[in-house]
Amino acid sequence: MSPGGGAASPGGRAFTRRTHTCGELRAEHASQRVTLNGWIHTTRDHAHFVFADLRDRYGLTQIFFGDAIANLLAEAKTLRPEDVVAVTGTVRARPAENVNAERATGAVELIVDALEILNRAKTPPFEIRDDAKISEEVRLKYRYLDLRRPSMQRNLLFRHRFMQAIRDDFTKQDFIEVETPFLTKATPEGAREYFVPSRLYPGHCYALPQSPQIFKQLLMVAGYDKYFQIARCMRDEDLRADRQPEFTQLDLEMSFPDEELIYETVESAIVHAVKVTLGIGLPRPFRRITHAESMLRYGCDKPDLRNQLVISDLSAEAKSSEFKIFRGAVDAGGALRALRVPGGEALSRKEIEGLEGKAKELGAKGLAWTKLDATGKPAGGVAKGLEDGAGKAMLARLCAAPGDLLLFVADRVKVVCAALDTVRRALGERFGGVRKGVLEPCWVVEFPLFEFDEEAHHFVAAHHPFTTPIEQYEGQITKEPGAVKARAYDLVMNGWELGSGSIRIHDRALQERVFTAVGVAPEVAERKFGFMLGAFDYGAPPHGGIGIGLDRLIALLLEQDNIREVIAFPKTATATCLMTGAPTLADERATRDLKLRFELPPT
Repeated sequence: MSPGGGAASPGGRAFTRRTHTCGELRAEHASQRVTLNGWIHTTRDHAHFVFADLRDRYGLTQIFFGDAIANLLAEAKTLRPEDVVAVTGTVRARPAENVNAERATGAVELIVDALEILNRAKTPPFEIRDDAKISEEVRLKYRYLDLRRPSMQRNLLFRHRFMQAIRDDFTKQDFIEVETPFLTKATPEGAREYFVPSRLYPGHCYALPQSPQIFKQLLMVAGYDKYFQIARCMRDEDLRADRQPEFTQLDLEMSFPDEELIYETVESAIVHAVKVTLGIGLPRPFRRITHAESMLRYGCDKPDLRNQLVISDLSAEAKSSEFKIFRGAVDAGGALRALRVPGGEALSRKEIEGLEGKAKELGAKGLAWTKLDATGKPAGGVAKGLEDGAGKAMLARLCAAPGDLLLFVADRVKVVCAALDTVRRALGERFGGVRKGVLEPCWVVEFPLFEFDEEAHHFVAAHHPFTTPIEQYEGQITKEPGAVKARAYDLVMNGWELGSGSIRIHDRALQERVFTAVGVAPEVAERKFGFMLGAFDYGAPPHGGIGIGLDRLIALLLEQDNIREVIAFPKTATATCLMTGAPTLADERATRDLKLRFELPPT
């Protein structure tokens, strides 16, 4: 870096600008005169001299104050953690026995001869170190302090580098980045939207975008055949570890694609970014799994392929079973499925009951089980229900072997899938070979176009209503919606859904048929989507794309359990900001200008 000169501090006083960062100095800088700016991390007072560690986001440097300059030493003794200072002095190589091999700057220290205290700090509510025990509430309330911790700085730096690598790869692929509006029109895309009242049009509201879906399709109509955006999206939905009310999405759309071209495009960018940031080479192409296969073998549409435990369908065998629990569920239109757990005999009865509790939480009536003894014979649990010919056929289908634990759920298909998915995940690390640091991406393809909403008693779009059906199913859109498969795909990695996409509808007549199938009347479609349908009348090309949750992807790559760890200023699980106090009651003048009146719950 070039030598620093005078600069004005926020208080208006001049200070000496840094010549180097706190992570930069090495043995080759010995004898050089330098200036560092940063935060006091720790101090060690030895009466006649003071050591301190000075910190910035680049690292730590040990600084030394001796008694050669009496006033300087006295001032150094007043330093406390998080004080902001500028220090100038000479770099000195540390004796070999004093080198700190765990620190990049550990071979040197700075002998300070000038100290400028730029800002005094109050005692922080927690120490700025990774091993400090801090509650989630305190971390979020003092997020600006939490973000000083090395782990959080590494996370945000990784996030920056990953996004930069994504942008670089898409630019090489001839994509252009286009920003789309935040203030837009409400459109039914699945989740509840956030609304922004209009001052100029009383009673009218803008909606904040759940995604740039409609605008990116219109960009294809406009002739911009390769679009991408690092987009901010907002959804007013229940929160959990992988959800926030506002999140960041890698959004892209292409004209004249098929699914394979989109897969290749996305894989190129992700493989490149993972290689740049983690040094890991992901094999291409990513594995492809149909939605039907995923639901059958893994119980979900976002499988963790690191987990070698696989679900088997035993419904055909159950039809001739003498065991009423198994046969009854299948006769009622449900299914019998089972999970074979090699080595699972090690599980105690209490542990199995714990798994059953998980299954019951998802609506299952129970979790039947048996273990295979040293001779390969079922013992315990529902062993007697497997003694007939159907039971023996089930054991053969499962390839059951001595030492196995077999777990069964007989119920409605939806319940069976959810219960065994949860049990499979719970056993994955111990029995399924799941290891950290391993990345297993895949594409889940051929989703249903529609799914039946049991509360609303009609079909709704499984992804969104702009998804193209697979051509051979077009005739069944209104006759048999539940049988229609879509040109839709999800990107999944290690059990996390990272993104959803599809080949879009570009024909007005087909789009209107899909709207009808999900209960959107023609006049409603015209009111809500007339501008989009009108655009299709002016030469809309075939197009498709995907939206990928970057917060989720980055959290997964950094082995974080919650996306809050990779977001600078996240909300709590109740969608509040403990640092700023948002949301707050609306200002009286603002509500008057907006012609708004709130009906508040009683206090």
